[in-house]
Amino acid sequence: MRARRLTLAVGAAVALFVAGLALASCGSGDESAGTTSDVYATDTTQTTTHTETTPPVEEPTVVRIVVVNGAPKGGIVRESVRKGDRVVLVVKSDVSDEVHLHGYDVSRDVASGATVRLPFTAKLPGRFEVELEQRGVQIAEITVNP
Repeated sequence: MRARRLTLAVGAAVALFVAGLALASCGSGDESAGTTSDVYATDTTQTTTHTETTPPVEEPTVVRIVVVNGAPKGGIVRESVRKGDRVVLVVKSDVSDEVHLHGYDVSRDVASGATVRLPFTAKLPGRFEVELEQRGVQIAEITVNP
């Protein structure tokens, strides 16, 4: 009988211990009361969110020029960019000629009915003429601001 009482007492003690653990591990719903799992989640978040982001690469400024009958459609195209900007001149021409960006010495031949691209980085401040070289016709003016 004594062994039976001892077994009941130990069983009751274990049951109370398990019930106490269950109550202790239940959250109160109060977010200000941190638990071990909250700390762990915060620590994990802090270690996994350290990622480096690279700044977005800026797209180049595209200057479109259409040449009709050997002259710029709508008049001389004027564009301003900042020093350091990447720029692409896109020239569509109905005449064959050499498209030349003065000051940068960038030039490309363009065939009649074709399109040519002249990419450059605006390193020199100032005002620069874009010309149909053989005809001596200005088709654009690029201003590079410091």
